[in-house]
Amino acid sequence: MTSNLKDHPPPDSMAATATATAPVPAQPQAPAPAPAPAAKNYKGFVAGVFSGIAKLSVGHPFDTIKVRLQTSTSSQFSGPLQCVTQTLRNEGIAGLYKGASPPLVGWMFMDSVMLGSLTMYRRLLRDNLFNPPWHPLHDPSIPLPSHGHGLAGVLAGFTVSFIAAPVEHIKARLQTQYAARKSERLYSGPIDCLKKVYGHHGIQGVYHGLGATLLFRSFFFFWWGSYDVISKWMATHTAMSAPAINFWAGGLSAQVFWLTSYPSDVVKQRIMTDPLGGGLKDGVRRFPHWKDAAVAVYRENGAKGYWRGFLPCFLRAFPANAMALLAFEGVMRALPE
Repeated sequence: MTSNLKDHPPPDSMAATATATAPVPAQPQAPAPAPAPAAKNYKGFVAGVFSGIAKLSVGHPFDTIKVRLQTSTSSQFSGPLQCVTQTLRNEGIAGLYKGASPPLVGWMFMDSVMLGSLTMYRRLLRDNLFNPPWHPLHDPSIPLPSHGHGLAGVLAGFTVSFIAAPVEHIKARLQTQYAARKSERLYSGPIDCLKKVYGHHGIQGVYHGLGATLLFRSFFFFWWGSYDVISKWMATHTAMSAPAINFWAGGLSAQVFWLTSYPSDVVKQRIMTDPLGGGLKDGVRRFPHWKDAAVAVYRENGAKGYWRGFLPCFLRAFPANAMALLAFEGVMRALPE
C-alpha cells in the first residue's frame, strides 16, 4: 500500500510535474503593421512620369494631324493622308512635332497626376465605398469591381483637367499655326503663346475650354473600366505575361475610350482654337458656349463632322497608350513599397 502511494504521486503533484516538464508554447507574434496607404500612393505619381514620356514620343505626330483635321475644313485638307503630306512638304518632320514642348512637360506632369490620383482613388473607393472594413461582409481579398475602376477614372480625369486644360489649350493654338516661317506666326512658341494669352485675357483666357475638358475626361469611365475588364479576361484566358497584358489592355482600352469620347474632343478642340479676340487681334470669337461649337460642327459637316480626324487619333491610341501603360505598370512593379 505504501509503495503504491510512492509510485503514484497525488494529482496535484502530477499537474505540477507536467507543468514543470511540458514545453511552453511559443507566443504568437503580432503581425507586422501594413504599410500606410500614403506610402503606396507615391508609386503612381512617379510611374506616371514615365507614362507621359512614352505617350508623347509615340503619339504626338498623330495628335498634330488629328488637331489640324479637327480645326480645318475639307477645302484645306481632304483627309489625314493629304494633311500629313502637306505638313511634311511645307514644314518638314518638325511640323509633326509642333507644339510638342508643352505636352512634353505637360504629359509627364499630367500623367503623373492622373495615374497617381487614379491609384489613390482606386484605393479610396475600395476601402470606403465598395469594400469598407466596417461592413459585415468585408473581405480584404475582394478587388475593386470594374465599374469602380471606371469611377476612379472619372475622378482622376476631373483632377487632371485643371492641369490639362491650359496645356492642351496652348498646344492646340501652336498646332494650328500653318505658316512655315516663325516671323509670320502669331506665337513664336509655347512661352510666347502663354504670355500673350495671359497678358490679354488673364487666367480665364489660359483656362479657355476648361468646361469642355471636364466633359471630355468624364469618358475616362470607359477607359479605365474597360482596362480592368480586358486585363482580367487576358489574365484568366491567356498565358500572356503581365507586361504583355498591360500592353494589349492599355492599347485596346484606349481605343474604347476614343470610340466613346471622340465627338466631345472635336468640340473641345474647336473651342480651344477659337479666336479670343481683344488685344490678341487673332480674329472674332465664334463660340462663346459649348453648344455653339457643337452646332457649328454639325452645320459645317453634318454628323460626320464629329468624327473628322478620327483615323489618325484611333491609329495613335493603341501604340501611344499601350507603351504608356506598359511603362506605367512596369515602373509600378519595380518601385519599392
